[in-house]
Amino acid sequence: MKRTILYLMLAALALLAGCTQDEELSAKPVIYLYPESDAKPVDYLYPEAEMEVTVSLDYDGELTCVYPAMENGAWSVTASPDGTLTDASGQTYNYLYWEGVSATAYDFSQGFCVPGGDTAAFLEDALSQLGLNRREANEFIVYWLPRMEANPYNLIAFQFDTYTDHARLTITPEPDATLRVFMAWRPLSTPVELPAQELPAFERTGFTVVEWGGAEIS
Repeated sequence: MKRTILYLMLAALALLAGCTQDEELSAKPVIYLYPESDAKPVDYLYPEAEMEVTVSLDYDGELTCVYPAMENGAWSVTASPDGTLTDASGQTYNYLYWEGVSATAYDFSQGFCVPGGDTAAFLEDALSQLGLNRREANEFIVYWLPRMEANPYNLIAFQFDTYTDHARLTITPEPDATLRVFMAWRPLSTPVELPAQELPAFERTGFTVVEWGGAEIS
């Protein structure tokens, strides 16, 4: 009998914790959240003239998908000024793709709480400020919007050093300009208040590398 009562008390506590999760977040936004995966980072290469480029990734986690395949831990492609990438077999690609699982803690001390129905407009504006061109922003939005727009709210924070410190790219020859846009986000049932994040501008010059990706925090 005592054991049964103990189980019932534990179950009740678990239910209360689950019911108050959003209320706690509303009162005080979570600063660090842990993702299940880093979803769809893609890398575009834009040299001024056609050149051979090698890209390697040092990732603090487990890679779950890579396309095209790496050889000896790196991609080796011929990059054209329009962004077309060609491998040794002659196959062409628009970008390099990878996905992985890590225990990185993403920073939500600043960011944005966006109503689900406003997500497309928000992303168009934010990605333009960050420096993605129209094609890159379109591919970003088409990937993420179906997961976000039906939510009542989305908590969004773009990650910079927090992301790049655990997913390090080495590119040879070294680019003149590198932009890495990574969005960590979480669906919410109620809004939260947090300081708005300042989004840095980016200038494309010479050999430019652009990456975008994101992680949904469940």
